[in-house]
Amino acid sequence: MNIAIIDYGAGNIQSLKFALNRLGYEAIVTKSATVIKNADKVIFPGVGHASSAMDKLKATKLDVLIPALKQPVLGICLGMQLMCNYSEEGNTKGLGIFDAKVKRFPNTVKVPQIGWNEITNLEGALFKNIRENEFMYLVHSYYVPLNSTTVAKATYYKLYSVAMQKDNFYGVQFHPEKSSAAGEQLLKNFLKI
Repeated sequence: MNIAIIDYGAGNIQSLKFALNRLGYEAIVTKSATVIKNADKVIFPGVGHASSAMDKLKATKLDVLIPALKQPVLGICLGMQLMCNYSEEGNTKGLGIFDAKVKRFPNTVKVPQIGWNEITNLEGALFKNIRENEFMYLVHSYYVPLNSTTVAKATYYKLYSVAMQKDNFYGVQFHPEKSSAAGEQLLKNFLKI
């Protein structure tokens, strides 16, 4: 299986590669449109600031390529947020895959949210063999409100989308590569889709 991890200078790619290696898979870290287009599965990771990440995607025309992909695509953390229409972080226009706006947690709660949080209302193939109220590892200051593409929820300040799915696009706010056995199971599930 060809797995492409999109390299646009905004990801903690090594830990993701190691997690896939532990599952017995090799992934190619690439910004090549040809390699990404021809991959069986694509992972779109991300850590950092939304507007500078979008600038990097635009510079390599990945902003046009990603929404046009037909194979299963998994956005992680900032990757998921960039798949939305818009982010309040840097007043950034996103890729428009998910019809949702990314909002900042208010100053009344500790930001960023760092650590383990329960995920609930799990739906779809991504969460096969993952139990309700499982804990996943999160680090984020921005969140996606509940919407029609929400397939898992978490609570921090309020109930929000911790995972979304539309057609061949999947997004998770948490880091499966840092979420122990449940995170590994989610990566396994994605690779089986």
